[in-house]
Formats: sequence, C-alpha cells, structure tokens
Amino acid sequence: MFNNLSEKLDKALHSLKGHGKINEVNVAETLKEVRRALLDADVNFKIAKQFTNSVKEKAIGQDVLTTLNPGQLMVKIVKDELTELMGGDTVGINLGGSPTVILMSGLQGSGKTTFSGKLANYLKNKKTKQVLLVGCDVYRPAAINQLQVVGEQIGVEVYAEVGNQNPVEISQNAIKHAKANGKNVVIIDTAGRLAVDEEMMTEISNIHKAVTPNETLFVVDSMTGQDAVNTAKAFNDVLNFDGVVLTKLDGDTRGGAALSIKSVVDKPIKFIGTGEKMDAIDVFHPNRMADRILGMGDVVSLVERAQEQYDEAEARKLQKKIAKNQFGFDDFLNQIQQIKKMGSMKDLVGMIPGAGKALKDVDIDDDAFKGIEAIIRSMTPEERSKPSVINASRKKRIAKGSGTSVQEVNQLMKQFDQMSKMMKMMQGGGGKRMMQMMRGMR
Repeated sequence: MFNNLSEKLDKALHSLKGHGKINEVNVAETLKEVRRALLDADVNFKIAKQFTNSVKEKAIGQDVLTTLNPGQLMVKIVKDELTELMGGDTVGINLGGSPTVILMSGLQGSGKTTFSGKLANYLKNKKTKQVLLVGCDVYRPAAINQLQVVGEQIGVEVYAEVGNQNPVEISQNAIKHAKANGKNVVIIDTAGRLAVDEEMMTEISNIHKAVTPNETLFVVDSMTGQDAVNTAKAFNDVLNFDGVVLTKLDGDTRGGAALSIKSVVDKPIKFIGTGEKMDAIDVFHPNRMADRILGMGDVVSLVERAQEQYDEAEARKLQKKIAKNQFGFDDFLNQIQQIKKMGSMKDLVGMIPGAGKALKDVDIDDDAFKGIEAIIRSMTPEERSKPSVINASRKKRIAKGSGTSVQEVNQLMKQFDQMSKMMKMMQGGGGKRMMQMMRGMR
C-alpha cells in the first residue's frame, strides 16, 4: 500500500538530517522532492503544489524541539498535512432511517458489487444489522448472479427481480420487502458503465430521487489514480454523494486518488477495500493512513484487528496449557488461523512500524504459513499433542507427507521449542524476570 510513495517521501525527508534549524535553503530541496513524489503518485499538480506550500509555510524558521531533529519535525508537519489532505477526521457511515438505505454508485469494474457484499458483511457482523442486498444492475447478465454468490457467501439475503428492467421499481419494491421482513439496512447495488454517460447518470439520479437514501457512496478503483478523481467529480455533480469508498488499495496503487479526492469533491473517504476476502474492509482513518504512508505503521488498527479475533475463553485454556507444558502443535495451528483471520499478511506487515521499509524487497503473501500448516497436518494426533515423541523416522514421514524436507521439519520443531520456552517464561513472574535480564544486558 503506497510503497513507492512511502519510499520517495522517506528519501526526501531524510535529506534534512543533521541540520539544527529548518530554513528556506535546506527545506527547498526537500519540498521539491516531496512534490515530485506526490506527482509520481498521480496527485493533481495544483494539489501537490498547495500541499508543499502549506508544509513550507509551517516549517520555515521553526526551532527544532529539544527531543526532535529537523527531519523528525518535518515528518510531523508532513504527516499533519497529509492527514488534513485526506480529510482530517474519520467520518463514519450514517445508519439512520428505518430501514437505512445505502445507495452504491460507480463505474463498471470499480469493485462496486464486491464492496456491497463486504459492507453488508461488516454491518451484519460488527453492527449487528439485518441486511438486504438489492441487485439493480439490469444490464450486465452476470451482475445479479455475482451478487447472489456474494450474498450466499456471507449469509445475507439478496433481493432481485429477474426480467424487470426498471431499477427504480426494483429499489422501491426491495425497500417494501425489507420493511415487511425485518431488515434494517438495504444496500442497493446499481449498474455501472465503462465510462460516465448521460443515460447512466439519469438512471442513478432517478433511483436516488425515488428512494432518498440515508447514505450514497461512490465506489472507486484506487489504481486508476487521477482518472478516479475526475470520475468522482462527475458523479458528485449529479448525486451529491455522502462519501467515497476506495477499493483495491492492496494493489500496487500510486495513491493519487486517496490523496486528491477529498480536495476535489470535498467528501470524506469512508471505507477502503484491502483485499479480495469479504472481511477485507476498513473504516478510513486519515491520520492512520498518513502514518502508514510515512512508514510509521498503524499499530492502533493492528491491535483492533487482533482484539476482534481474541477469544477470552480460548485464551484462558491456552494459558493453562502453557502453565502445564501441554502447548502442542494443534494450539500452534489455531494461533496461525487467528492471525490469518486478521487480514492479508502484506497488509498486517504494513501496520508494524518500520517493517514495511525493512521488508520492502521481501515477497510477502498469504501463503506464508502454507509450509508450516502442511507439516503440522502431516503429524498424527499424538505427535501434535506430544511433540517430544517426534524422532528421526517420524520426521522423514512428516516431511514426505507434507511435501517438505526433513530440514524444514527440524526448523519448525526448533522454532516451536523456542516459542514454547518463551511462552512458559512469560507465565507468572517470568515476564518480569525477563525484563530485568534485558535491562542488565544493556
């Protein structure tokens, strides 16, 4: 996410190291590089210039604080300006109305139908809402089928009228159906086109007038950069939408849409799509995104995701097992499953401060645990619960069954043993003793 932009901004800001005061001479070259990084990320020239002018105005002549060097002070100024550029405050979704009606808009291929499913899944699981998905794309034959597949996947009802070519009528009937069947959120997935045209705009405008949605969201593919911003303006002129959804932010996106869209349409980015899975949706936090762009990670979001997967009862059971030296490979496998539920590995690594930069040349994918899982699944129940019984001949059998080598099995056994010892040490007063040991090593 924004890897190229992050790298270029890091280089630009690094050049201020060693100066005692930020002045026009040493800041000029830095801001020139910052502007170039923004333009390379497909940010509008006017917005990039306004951004660097604003940073310059706040930076010139500022004395370096006692705990900061000029580079750090400049990073803070740039971070604050990036946060402001992307909207400043986090803006949530409006869930007023009975039922709440959410109208999805955007071009074909922007990820509108998939995101409708993600939003339905989010509202169902995190806001405990009864959601109804509505298929109003009457032109693309596979659109209704796609929505029905998504609905089945997440356990949400899909309302469709096959054969009816009137999306306004379908929308109105769907709302009546929702009221009659206890649904408190209606998400209307509308038709898209390959480009903005008068017919599409008239149609979505008619739906908008007929259902008076509580929330109108514009879905945009973040990989289209500046084109996305121009399309957003065209839709906003007709719909006056409430917020923007940026999809495909997990791709090799340049980031121009995320950085420019708020300035152009003056509407907040409310959600981002960060992967293909139905739970790959995040509320957009401008300050956290600014941190990630500047390589500071996003620990708050990482902790929030971990807490969502945290099961207190399971944690207590695990604690007892560790205390009794009964922590086995089944428990280890369960921990891996919990991590995988938190999101894509690439996204999680990006949330750890400094990790994105340190691992920029490392290929991180969601198959990172594949070999480990294969090895564990090739073990017998006894071997999983009592790793000490795994001898040389058993290792050969496990390696053969998992399609790995004995060396890889040995490596996993060693890592597992080290982790078990560490977990045991952290029980009771071990954690305190460990901290004292670390202090003594300084």
